[in-house]
Amino acid sequence: MAKVKAYTIKGIIQPDFTLPKEFGEKVNASLIAQALRVFEARGHTGLSKVKTRAEINRTKKKLYKQKGTGGARHGSRRAPIFVGGGIAHGPKVEERELSLPKRLRVASRNSVLSLKAGLGEVVTASGLEKVIKTKDILPLLKVVGNKRCTFLLSDKSVGAKRALKNLDNADVIFYKSANALDLFRGGVLILDGNLFETKKVEVKAKPATKKVRKATKK
Repeated sequence: MAKVKAYTIKGIIQPDFTLPKEFGEKVNASLIAQALRVFEARGHTGLSKVKTRAEINRTKKKLYKQKGTGGARHGSRRAPIFVGGGIAHGPKVEERELSLPKRLRVASRNSVLSLKAGLGEVVTASGLEKVIKTKDILPLLKVVGNKRCTFLLSDKSVGAKRALKNLDNADVIFYKSANALDLFRGGVLILDGNLFETKKVEVKAKPATKKVRKATKK
């Protein structure tokens, strides 16, 4: 299992943190490239459009006679060569239908996490749920190096999102909703210390059976 540096929000060094198994998988470069292509394409709405010469609201009358003027032969001011005319070879509305199945989305995400962990671009920070103002996180950023970073929050640190969004050169995303593109371009990944806490399982006592009850009465 990969180990990463751990800090508090005050920049105090803690014992190294052992990451879960999704950070130790084999890096699949081709799958990462495929995922980045899909998520980048889905990030564009594809609604850009320009008018062609057929859609311009201008007269179709010929500018001047074909011969005898000494000028070029033009048929209409709608031509792209004129100011206010149509646009040639401009963008058109297109629907982007690229997608990845869930299995590949999860695999590409884990592959990027493993890549980041191998490059030393993953740290953990405890106490993010206590962040109220932006200045509360500045000591941690000085220790990390004031590089581009992405905070991956847990559900317990919802209140810190507003303060962290004021930081320059930093993104704030919930860990469960981050995709491969967010992680790949995120710089240093700062993981919320509450992400991998083990949940305590309460063992409930089983009710006594009828045979036991009869025995106790005797």
